[in-house]
Amino acid sequence: MSKGETRHPLALAEEALPIRWVFDPGFRAKLLDACGFTCVFCHNEGTPVTSDQIPGTPITAGPGNLSQRVSIYAEKNGVNFLADRMRPDEEFVRVITLLRDKCGLTEMHGTGGEPTLHPKLNELIALAYGAGYRNIGVTSNGENGALALPEAARAGLRKVNFSIFGTTALELAEVQAEKFGRLKLAEKKIVALQRSIEAALESKLKVSANIVVPDESHIERVRHLIERYGSRVEIRLLRSIAEPASANAIWTLLESLGATPVERVDAWNVSGGYKVTYALPDGGTVGLKQIRPVFLPETCGKCPLAPWNGGGCDEGYYGLRLYKAVGGPYMVGVCIQRMDLTMPVDEFVESELCEEVMRRERRRADSLS
Repeated sequence: MSKGETRHPLALAEEALPIRWVFDPGFRAKLLDACGFTCVFCHNEGTPVTSDQIPGTPITAGPGNLSQRVSIYAEKNGVNFLADRMRPDEEFVRVITLLRDKCGLTEMHGTGGEPTLHPKLNELIALAYGAGYRNIGVTSNGENGALALPEAARAGLRKVNFSIFGTTALELAEVQAEKFGRLKLAEKKIVALQRSIEAALESKLKVSANIVVPDESHIERVRHLIERYGSRVEIRLLRSIAEPASANAIWTLLESLGATPVERVDAWNVSGGYKVTYALPDGGTVGLKQIRPVFLPETCGKCPLAPWNGGGCDEGYYGLRLYKAVGGPYMVGVCIQRMDLTMPVDEFVESELCEEVMRRERRRADSLS
């Protein structure tokens, strides 16, 4: 915040709430790279869009790709590998068991790409459940959930966070690339999302809906989404991490709804942030998930992106992310803006970076016990 800038009253009201801490000892697993959406704010877990690469040529991460998908940090974050589809095999079990034993992890959250497009999603979940991971979730845009989620729930999936973008084809197209100008495609995606939400609810999954609010021009679109889905699923508003105007746009929206902050829960480890529950005048609620700047003392202390070094760090330390490299090993990363810090799992668990992460987690767990 610049000197003399006035903070939004709702931001101040959030900070006045007592904090309830929860400990989430888990990791995010990029299960595959494929996705049928082209969201203009996607960070794609820090990796380039695999399908846009030409085999045998250097990795490119800039604009002008074939899929029209983006990865907003990949052009400058030092990433040197492409993300492959994870396979339900002995190596997958070995890796997640190693992370469980070395890092004390018990939760896995599948991301992508779009996890429900993975043809063996249920097998990956079953293996993770068998390895001791009990709180297993996925983030999904809903394009294939009606087919994939019931079987995944039977395999051990416990929750799904839907990313929802519009109640009409035009609203969906607002946050997608040019090919969604063909509104029939957008209409098909909206119908698929609705069917996926129904399938998740019928499967007794914990269902939430993430809505990114890039700036104030999206307020009406988001209001429509809250009206459509708010009575059936937990709504969570998210800031677009690359958009400076996003946070104030969310507070402006909440203010227009007459919302009042009533609870703040700070999650340690995997989410790297906190959630504020807002009460609505009609008795409903809506959540605001904010990224809380969390920094690793040694690693972030010397990072050129750190605020104290004049850099533009958007996320900070967000927890561990697991990748499968094309033609290579499983990798662990700690920052989507510094993918040069990503290393093979076997190397990571023996590294000083891992020890730094674990020292931080142990201190926090001790303080919460």
